[in-house]
Amino acid sequence: MKIKSHCLIVLFLSVLTFTRAQQQVELPLRFDHYYTYEQMVTALKLLNKTYPELTTLEVVGKSEEGREIYVITINNKATGAPFDKPGVYIDGNIHGNEIQASEVCLYLANRLLENFGKNEKITEVINKNTWYILPCVNVDGRAHFFTDPNDPSSGRSIRIPVDDDRDGLVDEDYPDDLDKDGNITTMRKKDPFGKYKTDPDDSRLLIPVKAGEMGEWSLLGEEGIDNDEDGKINEDSEGYVDGNRNWGYSWNPPYVQSGSGLYPFSATGIRAIGKWVLNHPNIIMAYAFHNSGGMFLRGPSIKVAGELPAGDIAVYDYLGKNNEQIVPGYRYLISWKDLYPTYGDFTDFINNLAGTYSFVGELTASGRPINTPEPSPQSMFGAGPQQEKERLMFNDNVVQGELYMPWKKFNHPAYGEIEIGGWVKMSSRLPHPFMLQDMVHRVSSAVIFSAEQTPEIKVEVTEKKSVGKDLYQVTVRLSNSRPMPSMTYLALKNNIYPKDILRVNGQGIIVLSGGLLVNQYNNNVEYKENKPDVQFCQVPGLGKVEYRFIVSGKGKLSIEYISRKAGRKTIQADL
Repeated sequence: MKIKSHCLIVLFLSVLTFTRAQQQVELPLRFDHYYTYEQMVTALKLLNKTYPELTTLEVVGKSEEGREIYVITINNKATGAPFDKPGVYIDGNIHGNEIQASEVCLYLANRLLENFGKNEKITEVINKNTWYILPCVNVDGRAHFFTDPNDPSSGRSIRIPVDDDRDGLVDEDYPDDLDKDGNITTMRKKDPFGKYKTDPDDSRLLIPVKAGEMGEWSLLGEEGIDNDEDGKINEDSEGYVDGNRNWGYSWNPPYVQSGSGLYPFSATGIRAIGKWVLNHPNIIMAYAFHNSGGMFLRGPSIKVAGELPAGDIAVYDYLGKNNEQIVPGYRYLISWKDLYPTYGDFTDFINNLAGTYSFVGELTASGRPINTPEPSPQSMFGAGPQQEKERLMFNDNVVQGELYMPWKKFNHPAYGEIEIGGWVKMSSRLPHPFMLQDMVHRVSSAVIFSAEQTPEIKVEVTEKKSVGKDLYQVTVRLSNSRPMPSMTYLALKNNIYPKDILRVNGQGIIVLSGGLLVNQYNNNVEYKENKPDVQFCQVPGLGKVEYRFIVSGKGKLSIEYISRKAGRKTIQADL
């Protein structure tokens, strides 16, 4: 079979692009191409080697196929231990085909480390926060997306074999790259009784026939053959276990939601990451990056969970609306309400079991002509005729035909003479490499902005007066100069973990009474009956709480604030 010269050119360009991506990984990292799984690991090791005083690199766990899942921690030890600071967690690529999500994570790590000590804002967020960056959740999926033929939306699954067609075999009938171009595209066949005809505006596109019209084409699905000879084509590819339906909170079985797996945490990598997250209790802000649609999604992910507490909504609104300004075209939305409900997803898990704020960042490909609007969230499930024409304009005029394979003839063993063509795997859901730099920078900037809003607690003695011999009234204020409280209101409501602790003590000093100062003007104090030296609290965003103590003795009074999410502070006062 002869291949048209245009197809040869496209194939050459695809090979050239991939070859360039195999170049040696160097710092600073470049974002004019996509990194393979192996290159991503090399990049993380290189960052760790170059910045040993700021980073640690660890393997969280391994995947079903034995690939290692890495997380790089960024922390300035000079400003405190990792668990003594608010933690910011970022991951990506939980679906194997969503590879630009890992690029966001790599870019963020590279930008933070390269600019520490040079850029004031970046230096501040490294000094203030502990950063946990896990670039790739679905390491098997990422590796296979690069090396195997795929379409833009295939290769998403955790690699757990599933007998999709219930024939006793698993994953035995994948789509097949019939024309050996490295992509899985679409098959069509000439058929006067088909449901489609050639679009008169562009012969590459098909449009549905109207009532009373004869057809011209039948669509036969993705290219492939009947590998298991059961009379069906492409019915049992990699078993579908969706990594974002397999977490151990509000999980539901496959008959409720496809892709959930046989039980929560049945995916080995998901289970390892879940355990790791819960073992890092200082995480207060999390971002999980996916594609597509251009969205910052907050929970809850299911309607029956009810709305979040008003205090948490205020925080999300502040972050989300600013994110819309930082990343133009993206929308701040509620998962179940504005997109669709999901059971057993990551953000509900980390919100409800770890007590964090979190966003899913649905990254956009932005492969559209200038001045056309972003597609609606629902368009991620299929483009309409007009959107397809706009995408072809982008393909033809901006990237010179690299993203679409023209139709070409093929002699299929079952269908006879057909044509194969359509969008290549690096199209549709992924920005072209020339657009990658802008996307990863803007989205990383949204994460940095959120890190700036994590709690900053100040502890101070606002009053210290004698009320008798060796008897003092001491007022302590805990104030927060950032919008994010020291613990989420959901954590407070559901007792997810203990409240912050304010402890007052000193050698030779006895705390006789103490409690929350409700109103300083009328001396209204809610005194704690037992162990008045230890108070439990939450410090609100852009707010304060005050406590009044009656203490006896002389010397140095130690005042210690301990928070799981907001860090530790200790001051002293002389009595």
